[in-house]
Amino acid sequence: MKTLIKIGLLLFLFSFFFNCSSTQLVDQWKNPEIDTLYVSKVLIVGMSPNIVARKEFELQLKEEYKSRGIKAVMSLELFDPYFTLEKKTPLEIKKIEEELINKSFDAVLFTKILGVERKMDYSRTYRDKEYLDIKFKDDYYYNQEIYYNPKYYEEYKVYHAETSLYCICSSKDRELIWKGYIDITNPISIEETVNDYVNLLILILDEQQLLHSL
Repeated sequence: MKTLIKIGLLLFLFSFFFNCSSTQLVDQWKNPEIDTLYVSKVLIVGMSPNIVARKEFELQLKEEYKSRGIKAVMSLELFDPYFTLEKKTPLEIKKIEEELINKSFDAVLFTKILGVERKMDYSRTYRDKEYLDIKFKDDYYYNQEIYYNPKYYEEYKVYHAETSLYCICSSKDRELIWKGYIDITNPISIEETVNDYVNLLILILDEQQLLHSL
């Protein structure tokens, strides 16, 4: 019963805070062996060729972790700005992980864009019309512009993003703790998109008991 109440509350919060947001959770997975995760130092990695967006994203997450008593380091602070743009070999990645362990990191939050999808939708001008007791002739009349008006449809983009939380330690491989798939629809600005994404991500991680400090 408590679980159902929590889920209901979470959905309410999503609808309340993100009703007008372009960012939404599509799916998530949590390691069933882990109830609560305690971390002391986390590395935040945003894999994006856009350095401005990456910096904004990593900085906001760093502040969120800091407010919860967890030390967070941006990948831009630890590595060269173009680190994520260069292909790494498995051996190089292993060395990076060993370096993180030696520097007392115990978690990595890794975010990337999986793909971009173009979609079409009815123009709001037409979609918002009142159609009560509409007849065929009216329906045809109001929608005949499908044939010749290019503005009848609005094109927009959906960015499919994925964030993964890994626990790292010398005794194990990179262990996946949580993975979430989040869609960003028709982003307007870097600042607004990053803010929406980070707020949603933190809300989910907090609900999943994954933001506790040691």
